[in-house]
Amino acid sequence: MSKQPLERITIEPKQSVEACVIWLHGLGDSGAGFAPVVPLLGIPESLAVRFIFPHSPSIAVTINQGFVMPAWYDIKGMDIDNRADMPGVINSESAIAALIDEQVALGIPADKIVLAGFSQGGVMSLFTGLRYPKTLAGIMALSCYLPTGDKLPSDLSEANRNTPLLQQHGDQDEVVPVTAGFSAYELIKTAGYPTQWQTYSMGHSVLPEQLKDIGKWLTACLS
Repeated sequence: MSKQPLERITIEPKQSVEACVIWLHGLGDSGAGFAPVVPLLGIPESLAVRFIFPHSPSIAVTINQGFVMPAWYDIKGMDIDNRADMPGVINSESAIAALIDEQVALGIPADKIVLAGFSQGGVMSLFTGLRYPKTLAGIMALSCYLPTGDKLPSDLSEANRNTPLLQQHGDQDEVVPVTAGFSAYELIKTAGYPTQWQTYSMGHSVLPEQLKDIGKWLTACLS
């Protein structure tokens, strides 16, 4: 992956920025996919939150006959425990961590930054957030799994041992089985992390009622 900063869509608050949400998209999507949700979250303007929706690079994806598409890492097969190409995950982690570091350098404390993501983006938010060396405000993972399968990532950061996590999944998800998401939740919870698990009557998507719940959680994390 290029060492150039990730291209992104940025939505600025009306006031001087005090907090930031970095929201990672899923396979084949772009930052534009989730940018429209910001007004639907109901986050108070007084929190002055900057939203950043980065675009992943485009790579050949094995599971899709090698077609080149936006992806945070290659998907090698259907086996959930061996689905993620770990060198690709590590490369994307570096780029995402650099984006967090960039915001910190611009004056936003790490503990006022939430890392969020959907599907592949959720995989990356979990992996990156659990290993990031500074305390974050929160880690949100939607409709996803752990790239390390049935074990937690190595080199977990003590800085985020008490960071709030939110894991949500559709109980009819046809892309990432809800069992994979719940397994990740159980691993994280058993390790002592303060995570929440919520399911919705949906497939591999996001619902309006879910966005309201996300908005409440983000507001609590950033208040």
